[in-house]
Amino acid sequence: MQYRFEFRPYQQRFLKPLTTSHGTWDIREGIILRLTDETGKIGWGEIAPISWFGSETLEQALEFCHELSEEITQEMIFSIPDQLPACQFGFESAWETNRQDAKNAKFFCYSGLLPAGEAALEGWQKLWKEGYRTFKWKIAVYPIVQELEILERLTQTLPASAKLRLDANGGLKLKEANLWLRACDNIKVNDELSLEIEFIEQPLSVDQFEAMLELSHDYKTAIALDESVATLNQLTRCFKQGWRGIFVIKPGIVGSPSRLRQFCQQHKIDAVFSSVFETTIGRQAALQLAAELSQGNRAVGFGVNHWFAQEETLPEDLWKKL
Repeated sequence: MQYRFEFRPYQQRFLKPLTTSHGTWDIREGIILRLTDETGKIGWGEIAPISWFGSETLEQALEFCHELSEEITQEMIFSIPDQLPACQFGFESAWETNRQDAKNAKFFCYSGLLPAGEAALEGWQKLWKEGYRTFKWKIAVYPIVQELEILERLTQTLPASAKLRLDANGGLKLKEANLWLRACDNIKVNDELSLEIEFIEQPLSVDQFEAMLELSHDYKTAIALDESVATLNQLTRCFKQGWRGIFVIKPGIVGSPSRLRQFCQQHKIDAVFSSVFETTIGRQAALQLAAELSQGNRAVGFGVNHWFAQEETLPEDLWKKL
């Protein structure tokens, strides 16, 4: 079957710049895709690259879209190269939504993203009132002494029933990663009533896989891989190299949804599905995958809507605004 292909770029400004160890992010840019089949049925997809995380650049994605003709086929969609993982996700998602009636996504607990630094000490309260019980805090942004002090205050401030995830975005040195893990282990030992530190996410850079594997055996606090498993090729490689801990999967940039399904169904990994700050179009497709492939009851990392002004929730309305 042939599909009429259209695309429109978008820009979405963060209400406050998002600061991580990679730097500061002000504007989320991406591309909305629309595929219309011969019967007039529409499928929606989204390309939301994060080049510094391992995907293609927005420019490469736009170039790919411009090179396509107005009529594309299923074969063309499934032959998008691995160097364009966000494009693979966007086009396959559009193809899938064109073929299927909308499914009801299962109910998830969401992990709410806190701001870096001291702002986290107050940032959780509004989210708690909205029903969040798992929080993610960006670390490796400020000096470690300062952040460890904030951690201590945060663990004393958050309710004991909360869960906390610490996300270093690969920004720690080995010595610092040991300090963080020791501090988290001590919280578990010294205060039975304290909240649960669920895991430290990507403590070291991607090229330090062996060190992270070793750390995962040395401490009680779990480690999750994120940047190390940004794409399907990386995910497969880390699994083959022996990682059996937590995998943070960002469907928006991981690559082909059909190949991701195949991998997860074959290996039954402990996966946390997470946002790439996409619009409602990409989020629905990503949550559909999370509903199919999540093994446990971990909160999904999609508690990020409070970082943007309220957006259109219907694909048609979003498309008209672009």
